[in-house]
Amino acid sequence: MRIGLIAMSGVRACDPELLEMGLTLPGFLERGKTIAALPSLGLLTLAGMTPLEHTCEYLEIKDIRELKSLPMRFDLVGISSFSAQIGEAYQLADDYRAQGVPVVMGGLHVTSVPEEAARHCDAVVVGEGEPVWLNVLQDAMNGCLKQFYRSDGNFALAEAPMPAFDLMVPEHYNRLTVQTSRGCPFRCEFCASSILLTSRYKQKPIDKVLAEIDRIREFWQRPFIEFADDNAFVNRRYWRELLTELKSRKVRWFAECDLSVYQDEELLTLMRDSGCAQVLIGFESPVDSGLKGLELKSDWKRKHLAEYKDAVYQIQSHGIRVNGCFILGLDGQRTDIFNQVYDFVVDSELYDVQITIQTPFPGTPLYHRLKSENRLLFDGDWERCTLFDVNYRPDSMTVDDLRDGFRDLAFRLYAEDLTSWRRDNFNRKHL
Repeated sequence: MRIGLIAMSGVRACDPELLEMGLTLPGFLERGKTIAALPSLGLLTLAGMTPLEHTCEYLEIKDIRELKSLPMRFDLVGISSFSAQIGEAYQLADDYRAQGVPVVMGGLHVTSVPEEAARHCDAVVVGEGEPVWLNVLQDAMNGCLKQFYRSDGNFALAEAPMPAFDLMVPEHYNRLTVQTSRGCPFRCEFCASSILLTSRYKQKPIDKVLAEIDRIREFWQRPFIEFADDNAFVNRRYWRELLTELKSRKVRWFAECDLSVYQDEELLTLMRDSGCAQVLIGFESPVDSGLKGLELKSDWKRKHLAEYKDAVYQIQSHGIRVNGCFILGLDGQRTDIFNQVYDFVVDSELYDVQITIQTPFPGTPLYHRLKSENRLLFDGDWERCTLFDVNYRPDSMTVDDLRDGFRDLAFRLYAEDLTSWRRDNFNRKHL
């Protein structure tokens, strides 16, 4: 079979003023654009385990409206999409099916709402794709695709196939993704990452991770690696061994983690020496308001709130930039939160900052709670799940307060003078 694997990509926002700001302010939507520009590691992984009797082609579509014609060289199409683009993904699936091409859909969104997705495709992969992909292919060959293929979340990363990095066009990407783990010991109410695919925290063997990086280096001489983990450095012994091996490979890399890494001087030194350029840390709120109950198992971030600024300083003192992330509109936050975030960014001298609006993605505990409290404003209107649009009623401010305060904070944080000061300050002190 000729298989087309299509990733829906691109930045989305419904608020026209925010879109305009994104075009004019340095830094705003930067991380969102970076994520949108990353290849779909899930689809590349499925391509990597596809038997050689089939051929795979990897495509990315940023905007279905800009698609001049439907690529019709496939016997089977697989589509993956974030929530904000899922309407376009469904339209693409409908168009293929109208032409007689069977469609399989997978990913975090359709895993959360499989019955909805099933109205637009022939088969839905619910959960991790690796355990069921060969069955999907066999059934497609036999013309008997099932409506749902469900994995149990117990796929062992020791069995992970090599992603088909060779399907990518090198000049189209400035960073590549490698996954060392799935899951997270913390269970944040809002999280819509790999914990929706597996409830277990699991680690990929180091030799497999290094093999993937070496494979990438065959196509990119000095690649920038983004470790696609919900929370890196959970297993410190693992990362010490991995980073010791990584030092000789001359790559630069990025990871998402919690702030506890600042306490480990040896690990920070290894991170710097192995090419770590930046870590992204979800602080979520610089004050107590909003942190209570954020994690379903413990108030870990709330307990470590007093360490926030020390963590930024210690990490950045090793020449590693910190991208601090904050969520606006958390329960308990009032309108003074916008000034509190601004003041923290300035006082801590963060190199980068990312602000988002609390977003109840389907499948998350946050979504189910707000739905039960009748606080969802546009339930099922997934195009508003952008992280930049308000789609629920905050509990301690109005919708307009949240929308206007977010816009104003974005304008102040990403103004050219403050952005230049933050970055020049880091370069002067830590490089």
